[in-house]
Amino acid sequence: MLAIAAAAVFGFTLLLDLLDTDLGAPDLFNWNTLVLIGLLLLALYLAGVGRGSGGGGGRWYRGRRPGRG
Repeated sequence: MLAIAAAAVFGFTLLLDLLDTDLGAPDLFNWNTLVLIGLLLLALYLAGVGRGSGGGGGRWYRGRRPGRG
């Protein structure tokens, strides 16, 4: 989910850069700020934040797999 949010921020930053606009708030929506927000979201994603609970990779059984002799 955080990777999708990072991609959205990067896309929004690219759009603002291509349109050469600052949305009327040059100190808030400048290129550097949006890139840093995107990098922060990407770093949080790579660190494993926002994965939710499910440690174990979706494995719901213990021991040997059932039916595998």
